[in-house]
Order: sequence, then structure tokens, then C-alpha cells
Amino acid sequence: MPLDDADSLPTAALPEATQPASPATAPHSAAPTAAALPPPADRRPASRMVHNTLLQDDFAWLKAENWQEVLRCPEKLPARIRSLLEAENAFAKAVLRPIAPLQSRLLSEMRSRIKEDDSSVPLADGPFDYFSRHRTGGEHEIVCRRPRGGGAETILLDADRIAQGKAFFDLVDTQHSPDHRLMAWSADEQGSELARIHVRDLATGEDLPDVVEETEGVVVWTSDARAFYYVHVDSSHRPAQVFRHRIGTDSARDELIMDDPGAGWFITVRRTQSGRFGVIGVRDHDSTEMHLLDLNDPQARPHLVSPREPGMRYDVEHHGERLIIRTNADGAQDFKIVEAPLAAPDRLHWRDLIPHQPGRMIIAGAVFRDFMVRLERENGLPRLVVRDFASGLEEAIDFDEEAYALGLESTLEFDTPIVRFSYSSMRTPNEIWDFDVRSRTRLLRKRQEIPSGHDPKAYVTRRIFATAEDGERVPISLLYRADTALDGSAPLLLYGYGAYGHAVPAAFGVSRLSLVERGFIYAIAHVRGGTDKGWSWYLNGKLEHKPNTFGDFIAAARHLIEANYTKPGRIVAHGGSAGGMLIGVIANRAPGLFGGLIADVPFVDVLNTMLDDSLPLTPPEWLEWGNPIADRQAFATIRDYSPYDNVRAQAYPPILVLAGLTDPRVTYWEPAKWVAKLRAVMTGGGPIVLRTNMDAGHAGASGRFERLEEVALEYAFALHCVTGAFAESHVEPPAPIKPAIR
Repeated sequence: MPLDDADSLPTAALPEATQPASPATAPHSAAPTAAALPPPADRRPASRMVHNTLLQDDFAWLKAENWQEVLRCPEKLPARIRSLLEAENAFAKAVLRPIAPLQSRLLSEMRSRIKEDDSSVPLADGPFDYFSRHRTGGEHEIVCRRPRGGGAETILLDADRIAQGKAFFDLVDTQHSPDHRLMAWSADEQGSELARIHVRDLATGEDLPDVVEETEGVVVWTSDARAFYYVHVDSSHRPAQVFRHRIGTDSARDELIMDDPGAGWFITVRRTQSGRFGVIGVRDHDSTEMHLLDLNDPQARPHLVSPREPGMRYDVEHHGERLIIRTNADGAQDFKIVEAPLAAPDRLHWRDLIPHQPGRMIIAGAVFRDFMVRLERENGLPRLVVRDFASGLEEAIDFDEEAYALGLESTLEFDTPIVRFSYSSMRTPNEIWDFDVRSRTRLLRKRQEIPSGHDPKAYVTRRIFATAEDGERVPISLLYRADTALDGSAPLLLYGYGAYGHAVPAAFGVSRLSLVERGFIYAIAHVRGGTDKGWSWYLNGKLEHKPNTFGDFIAAARHLIEANYTKPGRIVAHGGSAGGMLIGVIANRAPGLFGGLIADVPFVDVLNTMLDDSLPLTPPEWLEWGNPIADRQAFATIRDYSPYDNVRAQAYPPILVLAGLTDPRVTYWEPAKWVAKLRAVMTGGGPIVLRTNMDAGHAGASGRFERLEEVALEYAFALHCVTGAFAESHVEPPAPIKPAIR
């Protein structure tokens, strides 16, 4: 497992995708539908005083009082809330009916660009090569192994078969035991990120009686393969405890290894690359603390590396009699790498191995027997640097494109000369490479195959910069066809995120080609709140500096207009989760710039959520957004931008909102409340469309083609927005207001 800063939350996936058709300006064959009336949502005013400020929420009732039960059992959603969500889904179906033929064509294109029987590059471990593959038409992966170097495969787990008949199925993790006899596998069957762990006998293919409920899903085996460690998710939906399960015993008797560290902290567990230790990570959004578990000791107890300190982050890997640690200690804002004796690993004994260099952010690293490799970013571009332990010599691996993505890939063995990495750009399909440290040679192991054909030379990828109000230069990554007219006429999809230090890579997305082939320019605004330009780029987009994220995005949109890539009303903005917050803010602040907005599982009810410390993510998130309960200024800052609290009487562009009923990260009621308030307050525009997946959570549909249906819907919506079809066919009036029911 590489050194990295793993406390950032998973985000909604960037749209992925697929192939040609007619220009974006051509009329669609489906005629617009007549305006449909949205379902009325009762206004039931609820008031409270916070910091001498009266807060009124007309739609607070949409939060089910039994929301924790609903995450575990969606059937327990109160009937009045279910009926509204189902009515919203029916309204969405009616409004989106004219784009259904286009969505179907897009889906067909996207599937044509996917190698349906694809397989991963095998990972060697002892006597076997482990890999996964898909069958043609299959939604889920098939986990396999074969004798090392070649031979007949053995199917270890067929997720398609297990998922049959289930509305939702996500294979979370598979980990074979060190002796290769057993495999722990975990799955989420609700979308609520509560994984059940099973153990399979690989000789018989049968699952043992061992079952562990309500876990994070990751397993770390002990060296003797007689037990494993896992993280239990508590009643508040926080990964809060580490247990040890012994094979053949009832999980009710599992041993508690580490207890709840507090509401603001999450626990993770992983294995070092050496295989010697398990690492328990205790994290919030500001600092980390690591504990080692000796996997050779059946009775191991956690051994603290160095106590947590406010603002200090660190990750550990093991190498012989020392630990190698990536950290921001001692003012190393963009991180450095230190070493410490295994016998005395606390901070007093840390010694610089790779010193801090401002502007060069060390993102992640991996440690092997003879060398280490680090992934770093400088001037917005990533590179890999391999360091030989014996000589201290370093070699960089980088590429020549103007914007590209580079990543470290998993490796199962410690004693290996191979570094595996991935490379792509917005026009170059993903490639998997092996770099041999001894011979200094690269071997291409796999290039993403596009069955319908793909010529990278037909596209242009660029990196340009917008100037924000405070003078900061905001990077924008672009993809468009080489023959696209850059005269301001092109429609443009602008994606943004900007939170948790997550950098959005300028990577290949096959589904985007369906927009680009229709004349769209695809753009990513690398706004503050991510680490696209180093750690300071993150710090200047969080807490009291959060408004910079929104200003950067609007500056990017305006720059794209000024630079003649597009024009007002031809931009469709897209973001998910914390990026959905971004969409909500710019909807309120600059609606005239955009022809449409797409908000995936949007975090839009920010103030109410941050005021509710019973929600699983709220206490940890105070370090990202601020604590409006204890801090009057944080309250004022959040209240000033929170999308739900700033909906105003103005026209809004068409907005497509996607939500998941069992989402524990952005709970279903946030988008539902936002849509209800938009309809109640807006003076025109629209339509505002909410579609809630009643069988899924934060990541949406679980199958690879089911997810493509959602992407095809989003892109069909974007195409419909820039033709003006929504404006011609639908001006949405405020929803009818029912009398308040208390």
C-alpha cells in the first residue's frame, strides 16, 4: 500500500465515456414535451435561533427522523417522504422523455467504446498471478488467478453471479490470504457503504460460515492466515473500531483491537508493502496518527508510531529496521519523506530522507526491498521518481503532453524490481506500464482498447489559465476535436470539484468523446480546494477561504468566454458531492453564465448539515468547512455561500439533480430540499429535475453499464440545454404552495 494522504473522501466519479454523431447545434429528433407540473412539496416552517440569527427551514421535514434505519433498510423510509421522491422521479421521467432517444444513442456509443470482455494486468504474488476480468455484457468483475507466468485460470469469485437478482451490488474488496488458501471478500448490497465480509475456501469455491456485518470492507490478514483485521462501522455510520476475527469463530466474539477515537475521527486499516505490519490509521481532516500491528504475532496489540498533533499529517511504510514516513511536519507544507528507527519511531527520531521543497508536492509513495518510488506534482504536472536505496540515485518518469495524469498502481510483492504505473491524457487512453528499476526500461503492459476506434491525433488537449479576482492563476484543462471552431460558438461542459485536497487529474474519459464528437469542448477547472497546485492551493480553498473555490470556477467560465472558446448560455457546469456544492453556489451567484447545470449527489444544505453533529460526517467535516455551532464567524461564512440558504427570486437555468436514497455522505434530503426550495422561490427558467436512485447511494448505480446509463442521461441533458430546447418548451412556475402542516 503506497504512502499517501488517504483521508480525503471518495468523490463522485468524473463522467466516463464514448463515440461520434451529429454536431451539437443540430436539432434533436424528439419533440419537446409540454410543460409538466412538478410535484408540490409541503412547506412546514421550522425555526431556530443560532448565534442570535433566526433560521427558518420550510422543508426540514424531508429529513426522516429514522434516517439511520433508512440507510440500513430503505423500506423504512416514511411514506410521505417516499411518495414525494417517487413523484419527483415520475416528474423527471416526464420532463426528460424528449431526450430519451438521445440518451439511448449515447449509451449505445459509450458501450461501443468499451471492451466488454476486458481484463486487468495480472499481479504476481508467490506461485500465482491474480487478475480480474469481465464477461461480455457483464456488469461486475470476475476475480481469477492462474499459475505464475501462465496456465489455466481459476475463477475465485464471480460477482455477476452473486449480484443476480439484487437491485444494488458493489464488490468492495477481495484479499487472498498469505498462504493462498482463503479469500476474504466484501460487498455492499444497499449503496449505504456498509459492507458484509465473507471468507471463501479457494480449494472448494465455497464460502465458510464466517460472516462479519457492518464493516468498511477492507481486510488485513495475519501472516498465519488464521485471522484478519477489519474496521467496524458504528450506529452513526462512522468507521470507528478495529476488530480481529479468527477464522472459524462467531464474529460476535471478535476481539476489539482499537476503540472509537472520537466523533471527529475515522479509522482505517491496511497492510504495509513489506507484509510485516498492519497499519491502523486514525484520521480527521487536519491530522493523522498511525499504529502498527505485527502480523506475525497472533496476539498483536497496536504500537503507536507518533502521537497526533494538530495540523500534522503522516503516513508510514516499513523497510527493514526502519519506517519510511511521508509527512508535513516541521513546516513541510508540500510534504517531505523522513525515516525513523522501527524501535523508536516517534517524531523525535525522524530524519529527513527527501527534504521538503516548496512547490513540489509529494503526493504518495511506495517502498520496496531495494528502492522506493514517489509520486509528486510540480507546476501542475505529475511525475514519478524512483530512488535506489543502495546508491541514493534517482530517476524521474514523466511525459511530454501539455496536461496528463500519472498514477502508481498496486503491486502485491515487496521483493520486486518492478514499478507499475498508469498514464493517460484527456486524448490518450489509459496505459499500464512496468518500469524495471534494474534495467531502467519501460514495458507497456496494457493500452485501453477502444473497440469502435480512436485516433488521439484527432483531438487537442491544452492547459490554459484563468485569472481569479485576487490575481491567482487557475488552471483549466481542455479537450476538443482538432477541427472545432474556436470562435465562441462551441458548447462547453465545465467540470469542477475543489475540496478535501483532491486534485482532479487531466485523465482520459472515454464517455466524454460523445460530447466532444458533437462539437463540445470538455473543460476541467482546477479550482482551489484541491491540491492541483500544491498544498497551499487546498488551504486557500477551505474554511474561511472556501469562497475562493466558487470565485475560481466563475473566473474559469468567464475566461473561456473571453478567450473565445464559448459564450454565455453555452456552458453546462457539472460537479458532484462537494463539487455539487460548487454547482449550487454558482447557480445562485452567476446563473446567466450557464445554459444548464448538472449536480450529482450535491452537498447543498451545508449550514444545516454542519449544525447537526449527529450526522456521521459532520464532526470530521468541521475542519474542512468550519464549525458553525461553536464559531460565529464560521457560521456567517457558511451561511453566506450555502446553496440551500441562498436560493433567491431569480431565473435559474435547467438543472439536473441526481441523488441516492441510501447515501451516507450526502443524505438524500439535501438535494430534495434544495429542489423544493428552488421551485418555491425561482421566478422562471428551469426545469429543475430531481432523480433519486431508490436502490443506490453516493456512487450511483453499481454495475458498469448501469452507471453508463446515468452518464448518458447527464450528457443528453447537457446537449438538450445548449440547443435551447428546454428554454423553448419549459418555463417552470413556482410550485403550488400547500398550507403549512405542523
